[in-house]
Amino acid sequence: MSYVTDETERIAELLAALPPAPLGWVAAAQELPFARASLDGLLARARQDAALRARLLADLEAALADEGIPATPAVVKLARLHLEP
Repeated sequence: MSYVTDETERIAELLAALPPAPLGWVAAAQELPFARASLDGLLARARQDAALRARLLADLEAALADEGIPATPAVVKLARLHLEP
């Protein structure tokens, strides 16, 4: 066997020995694409709609919840970055 194959097999063995990811991590990873797409759409609408932008700035977490977007710390931080002037 070649060195690359041996190293690949060793990495596979080490990865297989790791415990499974916590369920919370798995669920968060599954929700990320939906949350990101939803947030992108909401922020695009807020760029065109002053009232929506004002609502987001006034109470971001509640506005996200109204839109069905989980207000995780990462989502809130990203939204605030995009809402800053």
